Amino acid sequence: MKSDIKEHVKKRYGEYAEKRGSCCGSSCGCGDNNGSAVDQSKSVGYSAEELSGIPQDANLGLGCGNPIAYADLKPGETVLDLGSGAGIDAFLASKKVGDSGKVIGVDMTEKMIIKARKNAIRNGYKNVEFRLGDIEEMPVEDDSIDVVISNCVINLTEDKLRTFKEAYRVLRKGGRILVSDLVTDGKLPEEVMRSYDAWAECIAGALPKAEYISAIRAAGFKDVSIVAESRYSEPDMDGEIYGKILSVKVSAVK
Repeated sequence: MKSDIKEHVKKRYGEYAEKRGSCCGSSCGCGDNNGSAVDQSKSVGYSAEELSGIPQDANLGLGCGNPIAYADLKPGETVLDLGSGAGIDAFLASKKVGDSGKVIGVDMTEKMIIKARKNAIRNGYKNVEFRLGDIEEMPVEDDSIDVVISNCVINLTEDKLRTFKEAYRVLRKGGRILVSDLVTDGKLPEEVMRSYDAWAECIAGALPKAEYISAIRAAGFKDVSIVAESRYSEPDMDGEIYGKILSVKVSAVK
């Protein structure tokens, strides 16, 4: 990703980390009301039970789906969460893998990492750690991960293929990915794709669905499958992109 775009995204997500509620998109209520984050998370697939069982500050309402619902995590597995934010999916995954398992969250925004680490310490999560790093160049060892998850983050990277190659590198043979992300149904207008704000809102960087799936295959993955798909919209979404954004959950195997 061009450094200026990346810095804009980091700045925006640093601001989100300091708030009690926000989300992807221009109209998700990126304010100071945690209730909006809970409502947003419920709307993309999280249950009230899941949300009540994790630290309140871990949920910033940033997702476009619930990867944990599709990842089929098992006790003892090692899970890597790409773009882990304040920790919502990492903490949910930790309950699935148990004390014999481990969850590693990677995020490029220092304020998110600080927030997530505080959440882990305050709430006694001993099988979760958070690492500062870029998911296009992950601070994770080769062949060390059983499952890679991600939630509305890979669209924020310019080089999706590089990100998926990194996911492939860190997975053990037979390991799998389950990513929830935004893709497009066709090309978006050029002015949207050039907008820094649209990048930070998870829109401008979204690939057409076929290109996204092709990037996963090109990274070496097999059995690539869209396990769930729905139209994604915001109440005040620009008419030029309304109906063109899809939320997908994609699985694949190394």
